[in-house]
Amino acid sequence: MFQGEKRALFWIGLIILALASIILFAILWQYAYAFTDMYMDISWMFRQSFPLIVGAAVFILVGLYMMKSGVKKP
Repeated sequence: MFQGEKRALFWIGLIILALASIILFAILWQYAYAFTDMYMDISWMFRQSFPLIVGAAVFILVGLYMMKSGVKKP
């Protein structure tokens, strides 16, 4: 899928993909600990983090598209 000469757009997309993945993983990691604590309000946590989850998912898709567009086919 990413075979060929990689241009600057590919590398920028890779950075965006990596940062968005880190943010998404950090948000989802909080839920792993929330399920072990009986006093955490999961619905409140989800309402607060929903925009970040959607934003990270969108940036992951944008990063993948930039990576695909940044490869020059031989």
